[in-house]
Amino acid sequence: MDVRGLLTEGFGRITELYAGMVEDLDDASLHHRPGGTGNPIGWLLWHLARVQDDHVADLAGQPQVWERFQDRFGLPNGTDDIGYGHTSEQVDALRIEDPALLGEYHHEVTLATARYLQTVDEAELDREVDQRWDPPVTAGVRLVSIQGDCLQHLGQAAYVKGLLGSRTS
Repeated sequence: MDVRGLLTEGFGRITELYAGMVEDLDDASLHHRPGGTGNPIGWLLWHLARVQDDHVADLAGQPQVWERFQDRFGLPNGTDDIGYGHTSEQVDALRIEDPALLGEYHHEVTLATARYLQTVDEAELDREVDQRWDPPVTAGVRLVSIQGDCLQHLGQAAYVKGLLGSRTS
C-alpha cells in the first residue's frame, strides 16, 4: 500500500465511525453535557468536522465546505471558528437542530478530503505548512494530526453516547 492509500484508508475509518455516530440522535442526546460541563455529542461531531474541513482546505488551497453549510446550520460561526478554545458558554450556544445535516456536512468534507488526497505525493507530504513549530509541520504530519484529532473526538462522542444509553436502561 502506498502512502496515499494509507491516508485514504485512515480517513475512511473516520467517515465510517462518523456516519454510525449520527444515527439515532435526538435533541437531548445531541446536547447532553456529561456532568453538566462535558462536551456534548453534537458539539464534538461539529468540531471534528470543522477541524478536518479547515485543515484540509488549507492544505489543498481550497475554500472550506463550511462556506456552503454554515447558513443551513443557522450558526453565526464563520470559517475561522472551528471550536478550538470554545468556552463552556460557547459550547452550550452551539445548537445542532438536525443530526442528518451533520452527517451531510461531514460527507462533503470527506469528499473534499478525498479530492485532496488524490493529489498527494512525496513532495506534497514533505511541504512545510506551519513554521510556528520546531521542526516545522509538514503536510504529512498535519494529515496524521487531523486523523488523530478526529478519532479522539469520535471516541469521546461514542463514550457520551454510551453513557446516554446506560442512563435509559
